[in-house]
Amino acid sequence: MNMTLEVIPVPVSDTDRAIAFYKKVGFNVGMDQRMSEDLRFVQLTPPGSGCSIHLGEGMSTLKPGTLKGLILVVESAEAAKAELDKRGVETSDVESQPWGKHVYLSDPDGNSWTVQESYARNKSRNGPN
Repeated sequence: MNMTLEVIPVPVSDTDRAIAFYKKVGFNVGMDQRMSEDLRFVQLTPPGSGCSIHLGEGMSTLKPGTLKGLILVVESAEAAKAELDKRGVETSDVESQPWGKHVYLSDPDGNSWTVQESYARNKSRNGPN
């Protein structure tokens, strides 16, 4: 039996502000549908990803800002940081670890993200040297 993780809820307090932030990061809006006065579903996907996030009104019982530690994997942490900085997204410095490099960012509600360059993943993509 195959199971795919395709959508992760991200709790936010202001849907339009969150959409603007995630579009600035580079996510694409796949759906923005208001079902009623109290129910709105928005789905956004990072470029190249098979998994999306969803946010909106009436979608989650989670408190805004409580989602921590989602990871976006990139080929180069430095290049990702430079692109995010150019887009006006506040990021941390690049942090080097023995297994890769990380850049951290948070959305306006405080949901936190790691942008990770994985040495092992890059090695497997690029083949043996």
